[in-house]
Formats: sequence, structure tokens, C-alpha cells
Amino acid sequence: MAKGPRYKVAFRRRRDGRTDYKQRARLLRARVPRAVVRTSLRHVTVQIVDFDPQGDQVLVTAHSRELLEMGWNKATGNVPAAYLTGYLAGRKAVAKGLTEAVLDIGLRVPARGATVFAALKGLLDAGMDIPHGEQVIPSEDRLAGKHIGEDVEKMVQDVKSRMEVK
Repeated sequence: MAKGPRYKVAFRRRRDGRTDYKQRARLLRARVPRAVVRTSLRHVTVQIVDFDPQGDQVLVTAHSRELLEMGWNKATGNVPAAYLTGYLAGRKAVAKGLTEAVLDIGLRVPARGATVFAALKGLLDAGMDIPHGEQVIPSEDRLAGKHIGEDVEKMVQDVKSRMEVK
């Protein structure tokens, strides 16, 4: 551990590896809501969050567990589930009048075709305007779930059509 008069202890959330404050400051300077995508091995969460000095305000949230109620019976942490969760969050946001955001992937490394970008594609397909590069979005085959099984492609369309009704 460093010692001395010039040593400065980093903020606790930075020490814990939970917040990159430089990235957060850049996202907040955009002055538009953030599309926060967080993934685990089992689930995907997509939230539209707006800055407030007293604390961030969550405007819309969608969790991959909600897909189970719509007929999804596969794993909820894979690429098609992330796409559908992003699509669900986008539908909720557009219904509330939110049409633009910036993507916040947290401390994730932006790897081409990652699940966070599948959720981004879902948000875009739902009608949101989010700046992005086309090369990072997974292929249509992976979004449809063809790499998982033949029945998944039909299930993705069925779940997506159930979201249209809401």
C-alpha cells in the first residue's frame, strides 16, 4: 500500500471496481438519459436512467425474468434474451415518450457482438435513438438464436409479438 503525503485514497466505488467516474462524467455531460445495460451469467437488466443531483432516477426498467411470463423458456442470460430484454425496455420507454439515450455498459469491455450490444439492438429496434457503431452489434442469426436451436428463432418472434400487444 502506498504511503506518504501525496497518496490519495480512491473513492470506495472505484476501489470496489464498481464505478468508472471518468466514464460516468462523460455520459452525464451528454445531458440525455442513459440506457444502462447490466448482464450476469443468468440475467440481463436494462434501465433508462436520468441524472438527478439527489440521485439517479430510473425511468424505465426491464429484466430478463419478465420474458418467462411472455413464453420464453430458455436461459435468460444469452444473446436472444438480451435482445428481447432491450426490446422490452425500448417499448416501455417509447410508450413513456423517451426516444433518445446514450449507452452505459459500465465496466464491461466493449467486445464486438457482446450481450450488452444485443440489448442495444433491441432498444434500437423498439424505436429509440442511441448513438452506436454498426460493427459491434451481433449478427441477425445470433440475435434470432439460431446458434442455440431451431425452435428458438420462432420463440423470439412469438415473445416479440406478445410485447407488441402491451
